[in-house]
Amino acid sequence: MVFRRFAAVCAAFTLVACTATQQSAPPIAGAPPVAIQPFVIAANPLAAQAGMDVLERGGSAADAGLAVQAMLSLVEPQSSGIGGGAFLNYFDAATGKIAIYDGRETAPAQASPTMFLDASGQPLNFRDAVVSGRATGVPGAVAAFALLHREHGALPWRELFGGAIATADAGFVVSPRLGRFLQGSFPELEVADARSYFARPDGTRLQTGDRLRNPDYAAFLRRLARDGTDALYRGSTAAMIVQRARAAPLGGTMTMADLAGYRPIKREPICAAYRVYRVCAPPPPSSGAATLELLGLLQRTDIAARGPGDPQAWYLFAEASRLMYADRDAWFGDPEFVKVPIAGLLDPAYLDRRAALIGSRAAADVTPGTPAGAPVAVADRTREPAGTSHFIIRDARGDVLSVTTTVESIFGSGRMVDGFFLNNQLTDFSFNPLQADGRLAANSVAPGKRPRSSMTPLILLDQEGRFAGAIGSAGGSAILGYVGKSLVAAIDWGLPMQQALAQPNLIARGNAPQGEVDRFDPAVLAGLAERGIVLRPGQGEDSGVHGVLIRDGRIDGGADPRREGVVLIGR
Repeated sequence: MVFRRFAAVCAAFTLVACTATQQSAPPIAGAPPVAIQPFVIAANPLAAQAGMDVLERGGSAADAGLAVQAMLSLVEPQSSGIGGGAFLNYFDAATGKIAIYDGRETAPAQASPTMFLDASGQPLNFRDAVVSGRATGVPGAVAAFALLHREHGALPWRELFGGAIATADAGFVVSPRLGRFLQGSFPELEVADARSYFARPDGTRLQTGDRLRNPDYAAFLRRLARDGTDALYRGSTAAMIVQRARAAPLGGTMTMADLAGYRPIKREPICAAYRVYRVCAPPPPSSGAATLELLGLLQRTDIAARGPGDPQAWYLFAEASRLMYADRDAWFGDPEFVKVPIAGLLDPAYLDRRAALIGSRAAADVTPGTPAGAPVAVADRTREPAGTSHFIIRDARGDVLSVTTTVESIFGSGRMVDGFFLNNQLTDFSFNPLQADGRLAANSVAPGKRPRSSMTPLILLDQEGRFAGAIGSAGGSAILGYVGKSLVAAIDWGLPMQQALAQPNLIARGNAPQGEVDRFDPAVLAGLAERGIVLRPGQGEDSGVHGVLIRDGRIDGGADPRREGVVLIGR
C-alpha cells in the first residue's frame, strides 16, 4: 500500500447542455480488463487505514465503507457517527449503474410541526434546541450501510469492525482537530455525557495529544458485529437511545417502535451534464439537485475561461450561488411529503432565465424562481449547523462509494449511548414552519419525515459511462458552495485536485456572503467589493471536501487541507 496525494494537470473542457436524467450509461461492451487501483479518502488517517485494511483483505467498497464509518464514529465524533445519518452514493462497475442509499434520520411518529416552538409560539433558542431530546431523529447510517452490504458486500458483516474495536479498546491519541473542538464553547460539550467522556482524571477536559479510550463503544461494536442491526435498533441499546432522547431538558417523543420501524430508502440518482462529465447526486431530501442547478448556472457563464486570480470568476460563482440557494431553500424537502420540482429546476430554459439574472453588479436581493411544477413558495427559516464528514472509496473491482455522513452539529446533541453520540438532526427542520396564512414550509416537521439535507455526495461518469470522479464535503448549508467551488477549480480551471480543494471558500447564501477572507488575494477581494460582493468571515466548521478525478488513467485525489484527511492508494 502506498500513501500519496496525487496532482495532475487538466485542460479546460468545452461546455455541454445540462439535462436531468435518472439512468446510468452501460459499461463498454468488450472493453479489455484494466488493473484498478483501490483507494480510500477519509477525514482521519485511522479511518482511512481501517477502510484500506478491509480492501486489502478482498473487501468491497461497501465493506470498507462500514469500517470507515465505525472508525470515524470513534476518532472524529464531532462530525459523524453511528448515532447519525448518511447518504451513500454507490457506483457498480459491473453494471455501470449508480444507486443512492438514503440513511437520513426520521422524525418520531409523535413529532409535531410546532415541536421547536416554545409555549408562546416563538422558536426555541437554537443553543437550547441542539442539546434537547427533541433534536434527535431515528438514526439511519447503520441501516443504510447494512442495506448496501447486503447488496454489494464481499466479506461477512462480522469481519468489518475489527479496526474500530481494537482502537476503542487500546485508545487513540486526540488529534489536533478534535482537540481544537474540545477547547471550544459548544453547548454540546456542557451536556453531562460529553463532559464525562472527554474528562481527564482531574476533571479537566482532554486536549490534543491525550489518549482517549472507549471500552463502551468497543463492547457495542462487538454486539453489532455479532447481532447485525438489531444491536442498534432493538434491545438494550435502543432502550437507552429512547431514554436519552426523552430525557429533560426538552425531552423528545422517540419510542422503541420508531427505532424498530426505521427503513433506509434506495433511490435513483439525479444526473446532469457538466462539461464532459455526467454528475450524479442523491435526490431530495438531499440537496444534490441544487448542486446540479449551481453547475448548470455556472455553465451559462464564462467562468471556465477565467481563473482563481480573477475577481470576475468569483463574482460569477457568488451570484450563481445566491440564485441556487434561493431555490434550494424554497423548494427542497422530503419528497414523501412535499413536491420538489427537480425537473423544472434543471430544465435548460429555466436555467437560462436564472443565469440571465446575473448582471454586472450583485443583485440587491435574490428571490426564488418559479420552475415548472413548483408549488407556492413559502419562506424558509431552517438553520443548519455543521458537523459532518465525507469519504470516498474504490475497490479492486472498480466499485466506488461516495458518502456524506453526519451527527448534525458538533458532537451531535452531546448525549451519548454505548460510547457514541446521538444526532441532533431534527434541528435541520424549519423551527417556525407556520406562515402568516397558515401554510407549512417545505421543510416543516412531520411524523416520519426526513429533514432537508445539504449533503451532496457526488459521483462523476465520463461520456462512456465509466467512473471519472467523486466529491463531497462537510459544512452544513455551505456544503453546496464548497463542492461547487472545488469542481470549478478542478475541472474549469484545470487545477490538480489538492490545489482545487485548497482554493479559498466563498459561500453566498442570501444577502450576506461569507468566505475565507484571509485566504483570498486582496486584489480579488477588492474586485468583488467593486461588484457589490463584500465578503465577511464565517462558516463555522470549515470545509471538509474530499475529491478525486481520474485523469489520463491516473488517480488525482485530494483531501481538504483544513482538516486531517488523507488519500490512501493501494497496489
